[in-house]
Amino acid sequence: MTETTIQKSLFSKIFTTLKQAIKGDESFDYTVGSIKKAVILLAIPMVLEMMMESVFALVDLYFVGHLEHSSFAIQTVGLTESVLAIIYSVAIGMSMAATAVVARRIGEKDPVAAAKAGMQAIIIAFVINCIISIFGVIYAKEILMLMGASEEAAEHGYIFTQIMIGGSLCIMLLFLINGIFRGAGNAAIAMKSLWLANILNIVLCPILINGFGPIPAFGLTGAAIATTLGRSIGVLYQVFHLFFGNGALKIKLSYFIPDFHQIKALVKIAAPGVLQFVIASCSWIFLAQLVATTGGDHGSAGYQTALRIMMFFILPAWGLSNAAATLVGQNLGAKQIDRAEKSVYTTAKYNVIFMATIMVIVLCFGKYIISFFTNDELVKTIAVEALQIMSIGFIFYGIGMVLINTFNGAGDTWTPTGINFFGFWLFQIPLAYVLAKHFNMGPTGVFIAIPVAETAITLASIFFYKRGKWKRIQV
Repeated sequence: MTETTIQKSLFSKIFTTLKQAIKGDESFDYTVGSIKKAVILLAIPMVLEMMMESVFALVDLYFVGHLEHSSFAIQTVGLTESVLAIIYSVAIGMSMAATAVVARRIGEKDPVAAAKAGMQAIIIAFVINCIISIFGVIYAKEILMLMGASEEAAEHGYIFTQIMIGGSLCIMLLFLINGIFRGAGNAAIAMKSLWLANILNIVLCPILINGFGPIPAFGLTGAAIATTLGRSIGVLYQVFHLFFGNGALKIKLSYFIPDFHQIKALVKIAAPGVLQFVIASCSWIFLAQLVATTGGDHGSAGYQTALRIMMFFILPAWGLSNAAATLVGQNLGAKQIDRAEKSVYTTAKYNVIFMATIMVIVLCFGKYIISFFTNDELVKTIAVEALQIMSIGFIFYGIGMVLINTFNGAGDTWTPTGINFFGFWLFQIPLAYVLAKHFNMGPTGVFIAIPVAETAITLASIFFYKRGKWKRIQV
């Protein structure tokens, strides 16, 4: 075989795999065959899915960053996103439980039990979110001020916060249903739902913020309306495929009748998963408040700008690491522990390469990236410093994400919860406070505490992964 023929054959295989990943292949069995191919088939749509999720915040940030009183607007978007992180925590915790149980049932070749478990998770999420939404709508202004916003900034942006928290059911369902699809190995549908939601958000954002023809300009409020509408349409797309899709999951209305035994089992897995991310989210909220009180409105706006951009780069890596959760869950269900371990190592290798590349890009071009999102020179200076300091820990973030998803995919949600508690609350928060207040470093001290704590969390995750408790969890 000639070299040209070999190259054509290799290109053909790569193209076929990419097409298969983006289109979605329901027939592929993730418990047999090439692990590299399995990781790629799952990771490509998951990375694209998370890129779409990160685009939500950046689109809002770009358009509100060019409004009048942009520092107030940027601060409102950032602080609201920090509060929404609590809702993300509940959504991610529930989606992790759904992914773990659905993947385990699919690995056991029991798609009916997988579908029933997924629908019970939706019932739980709906009840929880109703309470959160009501609270957020009533106390939006107070929440912003509690986060460190000035009274003027809170007055300027509380309607944005009301809409975002009030419409947060679509956030929770978007995460949760995508977790169900991922557990079943159908990452392509999860990706497509966020593509649809994001395209609508990108189209609607400038129209509703700045006005277009007969449509009036809603300013900052328009960003919230656009984002909520986009996510809602994404959820409708998911629901359609749950009921009428051709995948392994076949949904019936009877599956929505509460099954308290199944709900109890899901809550047992989800509760520490929710707590795991609430711990992390509360830490980020504390850091945001610490930056706001030591750096003022401009310091807060700079930090929030850097944080949104960092999330844009980190979320795709989180998407790649999600492949480990599905592969570990399905292979443990099929009693193939060695294959589950190999899946973790392969996913971690790819994630390290990705995050190392991003770290170099941010360190070299951070100033130019920040300049695209804000015209305020003071905000820009703080944002560049924050982004470059936080990026130093990107390689460790990449490893840590894969290990956290390994634990969660196996149903061992308590281990990463304990790691997060010690890493964030007993280490990151005190370190940030001491550096910012005691050593008078202000926001810079907070920025330094972030990569230091994340590195410690990753080292702890490696230790517990080696112990192997995750291999013996029953769900």
